[in-house]
Amino acid sequence: MNIPSLLGDGKGNYRVHVVGNSGAPVSTISAYIATKLDVPHISLDALFWGPGWATPSDDEFKERVSTAMTQNSKGWVIDGNGGQCGTLIPDHATDVIWLDPPLWFYLPRIFWRTLLRLLNIIPTCAEGCNETWGDVLSTNGIIWYCISRHGYCKHRFGEMLARTSITKGGNMRRLNEWDGDLTMWKAGLEEMLRTH
Repeated sequence: MNIPSLLGDGKGNYRVHVVGNSGAPVSTISAYIATKLDVPHISLDALFWGPGWATPSDDEFKERVSTAMTQNSKGWVIDGNGGQCGTLIPDHATDVIWLDPPLWFYLPRIFWRTLLRLLNIIPTCAEGCNETWGDVLSTNGIIWYCISRHGYCKHRFGEMLARTSITKGGNMRRLNEWDGDLTMWKAGLEEMLRTH
């Protein structure tokens, strides 16, 4: 069975939800897909976090996400898990991509990214959400969050994949960066876009 890299809605519109644990290249791949499709890249971190790590209510966050999803008729690419939104995003997505590299593969990436943020070399995940060494090294920091959420993400998205796998007629696929899935998928996307 030849499954395209993206399903879309059959009318040339794509609404792609990219999920995975912190440290998996969710934002990077989302930006790549959005650029290729010429649709908005919507970062859930940017919609969720306010200055000083302020957070909206669940209803306010859902409203922000819903508004962002309606801004472009051609579609969107959303990065982030969006648990507070329930099924809002996956229910409207034409494609769900789960990036699932092994923890040992992407944990160094989160260390490196965090270091660059601490040194103000790259931007933080959302405007006004600065990290300190104390934050990073605490049990509330991103590194511990990444380690402690790895199993949860595998369970949550594994269950979702079992119900909605693209190989069973659904719209979700799992890509493992370590074993070459992601590279092959990107090549397939490039080919798909060249021929359409």
